[in-house]
Amino acid sequence: MKSYILASRSPRRKALLPLVGREFEVVAPGVQERIDNQKTPEEAAIALARMKAKDVGQRHPDRLVLACDTVVSVDGEHLGKPENAADARRMLNLLSGKEHRVVTGCVLTKQGEEVSFHGDARVFFHELAQEEIEAYITTGEPFGKAGAYAVQGQASRHIERIEGDYYAIMGLPVAKVYHHLKAYESGSLFTGCNLR
Repeated sequence: MKSYILASRSPRRKALLPLVGREFEVVAPGVQERIDNQKTPEEAAIALARMKAKDVGQRHPDRLVLACDTVVSVDGEHLGKPENAADARRMLNLLSGKEHRVVTGCVLTKQGEEVSFHGDARVFFHELAQEEIEAYITTGEPFGKAGAYAVQGQASRHIERIEGDYYAIMGLPVAKVYHHLKAYESGSLFTGCNLR
């Protein structure tokens, strides 16, 4: 049996797991995601990850559970996954020609103990013409992704530059997860050790 669980429905997070170098079982959480715009991007992302971790952790109390959630923040609004094409269009118009922040909040939990952390990046979009937005929506790529885009997909042609953790934009800050798992394996994760 694999000792770690990733509480996620995201195929991108699952695809990134081998980079962490640990064996994970993937278990889908049964929670409804709602972003709180009153929180900071970090707080909002971690709150969503905490719901997932708690849900799956209650079903697997003796296993270490990792949950993550990604929030895109622009002009004071936190964007999650678009509900439909109109919502995706709205989000892409918001991001067009602007800098925005992407934060992936992570929670590791086992038997009621918890550690939270986050990875983040700043992403700078070129101006998007309406026909570019429409063409991108027709690919289907915006759906199921925070902010209605996939940095590793066709949206890459619209990104001027990135500052920060590329993997946090994809939804799993690989290096931070790896170092927190190392701390867990050494017995220091839940002992007040603050990793950055």
